[in-house]
Amino acid sequence: MSAQKKRAIWVFGDYRNYFQNRVTLQLLARARDLAGKIDAEVCAVLFGYWSEEWVDDALSQNPTFCGVVGESIAHGADKVYLTDHPRLAAYRMETYALLMERLAKREKPEIILIGATTFGREFAPRVAQRLKTGLTADCIGLEINEEGLLVQTAPSFGGNLVAQIVTPECRPQMATVRPGTFPEIPHDSSRRGEVVRVPLPKDLPEDRVRLVRSERRPQRVTKLEDAKVVVCGGRGMGSKKKFAKLFELAELLNGEVGATRPVVYADWTDHETLVGQAGKQVRPQILFSFGISGAIQHTAACNGAKFVIAVNKNPNATMMKLADVAIVADASQFCTALIQGLKRRIR
Repeated sequence: MSAQKKRAIWVFGDYRNYFQNRVTLQLLARARDLAGKIDAEVCAVLFGYWSEEWVDDALSQNPTFCGVVGESIAHGADKVYLTDHPRLAAYRMETYALLMERLAKREKPEIILIGATTFGREFAPRVAQRLKTGLTADCIGLEINEEGLLVQTAPSFGGNLVAQIVTPECRPQMATVRPGTFPEIPHDSSRRGEVVRVPLPKDLPEDRVRLVRSERRPQRVTKLEDAKVVVCGGRGMGSKKKFAKLFELAELLNGEVGATRPVVYADWTDHETLVGQAGKQVRPQILFSFGISGAIQHTAACNGAKFVIAVNKNPNATMMKLADVAIVADASQFCTALIQGLKRRIR
């Protein structure tokens, strides 16, 4: 009688720009924590084409030190499923979803985690539909309950509530997780893992969409979710002109600017600065909160901040109660005074 197959938690690896986009490594770290609670192995699933510079002959000699494969293992993967083929050099949704469907049906993972990036939000629901299972999108928390089920925490009802969702019957249990939700574990070059080569199926249908050309948009500043200092502003700043002061303050602090949903909807700033349910998850060393009441869709997206400084006229605002330092003052006036003080120190 053959031994029962070990359960597995899969992390789909989006490595197109992993030097800046760390969500795959963050998910591997969280998967390690979850795996210990259900006695499962952590597996990374990689589709792409890296033969020339990433996965050459060294793979058979020492997979741990081989590009994306090595990064996955060094950051927590016990096993890597690798499909490396020129046809996968550019992401094509139909092809990637079909490959994931076939591999998951064959290997039967317990859990599949995917980053809630633009790519992941397109890819994950299509995979879930093919596997006839549920999917919780934009999770801000993942735990294992007493029954061994994945508890997926996500904002719901427009961000006014936080829901805890489980998938008791269908498998795999699937979730997408916002970048920055979990910290990655340090790179450990001593880790060893198994690499499973998965050949490209010969019966893949022809792609209906063809990539004509692509170019990378230069990243001029630190991404908001990676910033060590985040200066967040809400409606309490008073106006678009006053909100603009936050950009000056962030520049002085070598930080990035975040915003609440009402501010973005009022067109005081663009959607890229949104911290909340439909925006970014941040985990800065220092979070400045100016004129923010503290709605749950916002606070749930920044509860990983190490130190919070809140400025608000209302001492009973939720954000003031959550802060390490709460300052009762007009947010715009205090921001102006802080900018002036910093400039005097810099001079």
